[in-house]
Amino acid sequence: MTADHRQELIEQMLSLKAVAVLRAENAKTAVAAARAVTEGGIRLIEVTMTVPDAYDVMQSLSDQTSAILGAGTVLTAEQVDRCIEAGARFIVSPACCPEVVKRAKEKHAVVIPGAMTPTEVLAGWNLGADMIKIFPAARLGAAFLSDLRGPLPDIPLVPTGGITDENALEYLNAGAAMLCFGSWLVDRGAMANGDYDRLTERARRIQNLMRDHKEAQDG
Repeated sequence: MTADHRQELIEQMLSLKAVAVLRAENAKTAVAAARAVTEGGIRLIEVTMTVPDAYDVMQSLSDQTSAILGAGTVLTAEQVDRCIEAGARFIVSPACCPEVVKRAKEKHAVVIPGAMTPTEVLAGWNLGADMIKIFPAARLGAAFLSDLRGPLPDIPLVPTGGITDENALEYLNAGAAMLCFGSWLVDRGAMANGDYDRLTERARRIQNLMRDHKEAQDG
């Protein structure tokens, strides 16, 4: 991916708004869950490194779907390399890891390190991050996100952790650049029961919320 393609991807991600964060007990379940949420309209899929055989999952989804793939819980430059080789186009980390940001930038991948405090947010941004993941969002609340944007209005913030259909609009109205939906969307109980339709239904609900928000913003 070139620098120009990377900028186009950033704009596309900010337009799509919703990321499905994929965690699963095994690779087969992860692939099935990813397909279910893409059927519901979500195109941004983050495969966390905690998924067994995560690189194989990314490769399968890259080969077999039109999803825009990302890798989550990335902690090292070596993991960045392997994730990109497997088809990841954006890299997400739970913390501000300088080597992860540096390597992702070298590879022209979109990079989203994690932070919580204003100091951490600014440190990640100054390293060259494209967006900053705010985690754990549910513990902090939408008001905290709004407070962060006061002194740091130009940094795109991406709340993660505890985002559901009930609070998504609250975070968007507080200024979230994107939202990451984890366990509420990629419901492990539903996956254990083979109820992938529930994931598709929730993905559609998210897409409807994103559409309603955009229409309200456009006036």
